[in-house]
Amino acid sequence: MEANTKIIYQRLQGIEDELLKLNNAIYALKSTDIRQYRTNYEELSVNAALRAERIACRMRNLVYVANVQSVANYMKQAALAHGIQINLNENILSIRLPGLLPKRKLRINTAFLSEPLSFALQEYLKEHPLALYRDCVVCFSQIYDKALTLERIRDYDNLEFKQILDTIAAYILADDTGLFCDLYHTTELGGCDCTDVYIMEKAAFPSWVKARKNQIKTISEIS
Repeated sequence: MEANTKIIYQRLQGIEDELLKLNNAIYALKSTDIRQYRTNYEELSVNAALRAERIACRMRNLVYVANVQSVANYMKQAALAHGIQINLNENILSIRLPGLLPKRKLRINTAFLSEPLSFALQEYLKEHPLALYRDCVVCFSQIYDKALTLERIRDYDNLEFKQILDTIAAYILADDTGLFCDLYHTTELGGCDCTDVYIMEKAAFPSWVKARKNQIKTISEIS
């Protein structure tokens, strides 16, 4: 028990050091003119966000070490904290996630969102069994808060979609290769930053996207 306590204390000390660096990054962001130094602001904000994710993952691991609660109980709360929502309407599955960050370097932990998403999918399928999508379309809709500047809208190639697709494919798709799965992206303006993922059979896609463009005036062209 003493060894366990020592390890936990050391890890908490490391997290405290990370929090200090995060606090310094936030102070730097508050002092940066986003209009004049947009590149600097972007780099600082991304680094701060990724540091916060690492802190969350390290705290998550400490929950498990201390046996405070089961992994399942924690992941249920984490999924709620992320605002993950899964719904099925006319055989089109929709998944709402937080807004995605730029692609990370390999050394960055990607468990922050993928683990709660994986748990949410498992729990949903327990209550709503689904046949695997075998000839399908996956559409990522990146939604940006319309109250903020449009300059922050990113290229699709710069966003971290692959980890999310891999997590979803493990539960929903028979195969995510290009032979069986088409991948599309859109950009929308909305009330907050988030990412919506839609999975549907290919035959349903033309009518779905037409209806979507009629409903939402700010949607981009499909790419």
